[in-house]
Amino acid sequence: MKNKNIPAEYGLRIGMKGGGGCGAGMSYLIGFDKKKSGDMEYLEGDISVFIEKKHMMYLIGLEVDFHESNDARGFAFIKSEDNK
Repeated sequence: MKNKNIPAEYGLRIGMKGGGGCGAGMSYLIGFDKKKSGDMEYLEGDISVFIEKKHMMYLIGLEVDFHESNDARGFAFIKSEDNK
């Protein structure tokens, strides 16, 4: 956040985009945003994490990890059943 000059009132938003009502064709999103009315807020270390209530059912059990290697760099979204 410091490197990108993101304001202190922003937090990390995790959610879903696209698809229909049943979750088919949806993909994960992550980015910095302000808290919106109705958001659920969690504190991870010293960073606020915002999630829209309607996205919670798709995000339960989700692990967000950051990978950095010579080949690739970025966030990975792993559902808990993928870890079994």
